[in-house]
Amino acid sequence: MAHTTIPAGQRSKAGFDLTPPSQEQFATLAADLDDEERRVMLDHGTERPFCGVFNAAKNAGTYVCRLCGLPFFRSGAKFESGTGWPSFFDPIDREHIAFIRDTSYGMVRTEIRCARCEGHLGHVFDDGPPPTGERYCMNSASMRFIAEGEPLPDLLDRGAPEGKPLA
Repeated sequence: MAHTTIPAGQRSKAGFDLTPPSQEQFATLAADLDDEERRVMLDHGTERPFCGVFNAAKNAGTYVCRLCGLPFFRSGAKFESGTGWPSFFDPIDREHIAFIRDTSYGMVRTEIRCARCEGHLGHVFDDGPPPTGERYCMNSASMRFIAEGEPLPDLLDRGAPEGKPLA
Protein backbone atom coordinates (compact mmCIF):
# COMPACT_ATOMS: atom_id res chain seq x y z
CA MET A 1 0.00 0.00 0.00
CA ALA A 2 1.45 3.37 -0.99
CA HIS A 3 1.72 5.97 1.75
CA THR A 4 0.90 9.63 1.43
CA THR A 5 3.86 11.90 1.98
CA ILE A 6 3.41 13.39 5.45
CA PRO A 7 6.35 15.21 7.02
CA ALA A 8 7.91 13.23 9.87
CA GLY A 9 6.53 14.30 13.21
CA GLN A 10 3.51 16.13 11.75
CA ARG A 11 0.83 16.25 14.42
CA SER A 12 -2.91 16.56 14.03
CA LYS A 13 -4.86 19.29 15.82
CA ALA A 14 -5.68 16.62 18.43
CA GLY A 15 -1.92 16.14 18.96
CA PHE A 16 -1.36 12.73 17.35
CA ASP A 17 1.72 12.00 15.23
CA LEU A 18 0.49 11.35 11.67
CA THR A 19 3.83 10.16 10.27
CA PRO A 20 3.14 6.92 8.35
CA PRO A 21 4.64 3.74 9.76
CA SER A 22 7.91 2.59 8.23
CA GLN A 23 7.71 -0.41 5.89
CA GLU A 24 8.98 -2.60 8.72
CA GLN A 25 6.42 -1.20 11.20
CA PHE A 26 3.63 -1.61 8.62
CA ALA A 27 4.58 -5.24 7.99
CA THR A 28 4.60 -5.95 11.73
CA LEU A 29 1.18 -4.32 12.22
CA ALA A 30 -0.31 -6.04 9.15
CA ALA A 31 0.93 -9.45 10.37
CA ASP A 32 -1.45 -9.05 13.36
CA LEU A 33 -4.56 -8.74 11.13
CA ASP A 34 -6.88 -11.70 10.62
CA ASP A 35 -8.05 -12.64 7.11
CA GLU A 36 -11.20 -10.46 7.20
CA GLU A 37 -9.33 -7.45 8.61
CA ARG A 38 -6.69 -7.85 5.90
CA ARG A 39 -9.35 -8.13 3.16
CA VAL A 40 -11.13 -4.97 4.37
CA MET A 41 -8.21 -2.78 5.44
CA LEU A 42 -5.52 -3.67 2.92
CA ASP A 43 -7.58 -4.85 -0.07
CA HIS A 44 -10.32 -2.18 0.32
CA GLY A 45 -13.09 -4.70 0.93
CA THR A 46 -16.43 -4.22 2.65
CA GLU A 47 -18.05 -6.27 5.38
CA ARG A 48 -21.49 -7.68 4.82
CA PRO A 49 -24.16 -5.41 6.38
CA PHE A 50 -25.37 -6.18 9.92
CA CYS A 51 -22.40 -8.54 10.54
CA GLY A 52 -19.77 -6.23 12.05
CA VAL A 53 -19.18 -6.46 15.79
CA PHE A 54 -19.57 -2.69 16.27
CA ASN A 55 -22.80 -2.17 14.33
CA ALA A 56 -25.01 -2.38 17.45
CA ALA A 57 -22.33 -1.47 20.03
CA LYS A 58 -23.34 1.14 22.60
CA ASN A 59 -20.48 1.15 25.14
CA ALA A 60 -18.69 4.39 26.02
CA GLY A 61 -15.20 4.74 24.63
CA THR A 62 -13.13 5.48 21.54
CA TYR A 63 -12.91 3.77 18.16
CA VAL A 64 -9.36 3.62 16.82
CA CYS A 65 -7.64 2.27 13.70
CA ARG A 66 -7.35 -1.51 13.89
CA LEU A 67 -3.98 -1.34 12.14
CA CYS A 68 -2.09 1.61 13.70
CA GLY A 69 -4.23 2.75 16.66
CA LEU A 70 -4.98 6.32 15.49
CA PRO A 71 -8.25 7.44 17.17
CA PHE A 72 -11.19 8.18 14.87
CA PHE A 73 -14.43 8.55 16.82
CA ARG A 74 -15.78 8.84 20.34
CA SER A 75 -18.78 6.66 21.10
CA GLY A 76 -20.96 9.77 21.51
CA ALA A 77 -20.62 10.42 17.77
CA LYS A 78 -22.05 6.99 16.88
CA PHE A 79 -25.63 6.75 15.66
CA GLU A 80 -28.01 4.15 14.27
CA SER A 81 -28.16 4.75 10.52
CA GLY A 82 -30.08 1.59 9.65
CA THR A 83 -27.52 0.76 6.97
CA GLY A 84 -26.00 -2.27 8.71
CA TRP A 85 -22.60 -0.68 9.30
CA PRO A 86 -21.36 1.31 12.31
CA SER A 87 -22.02 4.96 11.53
CA PHE A 88 -20.58 8.13 13.05
CA PHE A 89 -21.21 11.82 12.41
CA ASP A 90 -18.19 13.61 13.87
CA PRO A 91 -14.56 12.43 13.89
CA ILE A 92 -12.21 13.24 16.77
CA ASP A 93 -10.04 15.09 14.26
CA ARG A 94 -10.72 15.32 10.50
CA GLU A 95 -6.95 15.17 9.96
CA HIS A 96 -7.06 11.53 11.13
CA ILE A 97 -9.09 10.58 8.06
CA ALA A 98 -7.99 10.72 4.42
CA PHE A 99 -10.75 11.39 1.88
CA ILE A 100 -10.32 9.72 -1.54
CA ARG A 101 -12.62 10.00 -4.59
CA ASP A 102 -13.93 6.50 -5.34
CA THR A 103 -15.52 5.75 -8.73
CA SER A 104 -15.65 1.96 -8.36
CA TYR A 105 -18.79 -0.05 -9.11
CA GLY A 106 -20.19 2.72 -11.33
CA MET A 107 -20.71 5.08 -8.38
CA VAL A 108 -19.04 8.28 -7.25
CA ARG A 109 -18.36 8.12 -3.51
CA THR A 110 -15.76 9.28 -1.03
CA GLU A 111 -13.63 6.49 0.39
CA ILE A 112 -12.16 7.09 3.82
CA ARG A 113 -8.81 5.76 4.96
CA CYS A 114 -6.66 6.15 8.04
CA ALA A 115 -4.55 9.26 7.42
CA ARG A 116 -1.55 7.61 9.07
CA CYS A 117 -1.42 4.03 7.76
CA GLU A 118 -3.86 4.35 4.81
CA GLY A 119 -5.95 1.38 5.95
CA HIS A 120 -9.39 1.33 4.28
CA LEU A 121 -12.15 2.34 6.70
CA GLY A 122 -15.30 2.68 4.60
CA HIS A 123 -17.02 5.65 2.95
CA VAL A 124 -18.45 9.01 4.02
CA PHE A 125 -21.81 10.31 2.80
CA ASP A 126 -23.62 13.63 3.20
CA ASP A 127 -26.82 12.17 4.70
CA GLY A 128 -25.85 12.14 8.37
CA PRO A 129 -27.39 13.94 11.34
CA PRO A 130 -26.56 17.45 12.60
CA PRO A 131 -24.33 19.12 13.35
CA THR A 132 -22.05 17.79 10.56
CA GLY A 133 -24.59 16.22 8.19
CA GLU A 134 -21.98 13.52 7.53
CA ARG A 135 -22.32 9.75 7.88
CA TYR A 136 -19.02 7.95 8.24
CA CYS A 137 -20.01 4.42 7.24
CA MET A 138 -17.31 2.25 8.80
CA ASN A 139 -16.28 -1.39 8.63
CA SER A 140 -15.99 -2.96 12.09
CA ALA A 141 -12.93 -4.85 10.82
CA SER A 142 -11.16 -1.49 10.38
CA MET A 143 -11.55 -0.48 14.01
CA ARG A 144 -10.67 -1.47 17.53
CA PHE A 145 -12.76 -0.28 20.49
CA ILE A 146 -11.10 1.15 23.58
CA ALA A 147 -13.42 1.38 26.59
CA GLU A 148 -13.74 4.72 28.37
CA GLY A 149 -10.97 5.07 30.96
CA GLU A 150 -8.65 2.60 29.21
CA PRO A 151 -5.45 3.92 27.60
CA LEU A 152 -5.42 4.36 23.85
CA PRO A 153 -2.98 2.06 22.05
CA ASP A 154 0.46 3.37 21.12
CA LEU A 155 1.29 0.73 18.51
CA LEU A 156 4.04 2.81 16.89
CA ASP A 157 5.69 3.90 20.17
CA ARG A 158 5.08 7.58 19.44
CA GLY A 159 3.97 8.57 22.93
CA ALA A 160 0.91 10.49 24.00
CA PRO A 161 -0.21 13.53 22.01
CA GLU A 162 1.76 16.55 23.19
CA GLY A 163 2.58 14.90 26.50
CA LYS A 164 -1.05 14.15 27.42
CA PRO A 165 -1.86 10.68 28.74
CA LEU A 166 -3.40 8.33 26.20
CA ALA A 167 -6.18 7.41 28.64
